[in-house]
Amino acid sequence: MVQLVDSDIRTREVLGWQGVHVLHFMGSSCSQKLRIFLNLKKIPWQSHPIDLPANENIQPWFLGINPRGLVRVLVYDGAVHIEINDIIQYLEKEFPAPRLIPAGHEKEVAALLKHEDDLHLDLRTLSFRFVFAPPGPPKPAAALQSYIANGAGTVQGSPDHEKQVQIDFWQRAAREGFTDAQARASALKFRTEFDALDKILAKQPYLMSDGLSVLDIAWLIYGHRLSLAGYPFERLHSNVQAWVERLRAMPEFAKEITQLRHSTEQLDTIRRTQARETLEVIAGF
Repeated sequence: MVQLVDSDIRTREVLGWQGVHVLHFMGSSCSQKLRIFLNLKKIPWQSHPIDLPANENIQPWFLGINPRGLVRVLVYDGAVHIEINDIIQYLEKEFPAPRLIPAGHEKEVAALLKHEDDLHLDLRTLSFRFVFAPPGPPKPAAALQSYIANGAGTVQGSPDHEKQVQIDFWQRAAREGFTDAQARASALKFRTEFDALDKILAKQPYLMSDGLSVLDIAWLIYGHRLSLAGYPFERLHSNVQAWVERLRAMPEFAKEITQLRHSTEQLDTIRRTQARETLEVIAGF
């Protein structure tokens, strides 16, 4: 459980916040996952939007709350939690009804959520290549310098390696962009995963036999984002496509996943610009 200790937190005001507070961005996949979970649980919470396109997450105020600079922060009665799947598992214990982690399957779900989260940088790669498609470096040099210079640099009192992983990702993107080889490798990982999920969904309506769970939330977010990137779900994984459409129609999902930094018109413009360099073509699907 990644709950920060006092020395990690430099933006001290949050220590006095009472109740459930969420720092989030409308189009962030982790933020969407958490908001859907809160919707399904009917947990009342206070919203603190963070502007990712303006790089607010790597400025001193936010880095004083989450030294990693990632937008998926829960502050609950002054305690700061920064890892999305930890947050979800923690809230499941605090607010057990309705259950979204089946009783007796807590360790199994934790392992499956970690496996899903390990693909987050692959989702980011495909998102920036095929959905956001910025004309220049995704993080300007001045913003990256702020990221490097600010925040405690520790998590739970120890030097934090994860922040450097994030910095390395953005520095490489500034140098190289998001290459065909990187996009192809990431897309192939998702094909393997969705092949397996498609077989599960051929036999049952949800990813766990007990009913709707946090695994459906997590993989629905990936499926929705990849569909925006042009991933051919209908052709490759028809059961996943039907499941995505069914979940997207639920109001608890629908009002969150419709939020993205681009309008439909902007996405159409990106599609025309990409022409023959679509995800489907680049990945060899």
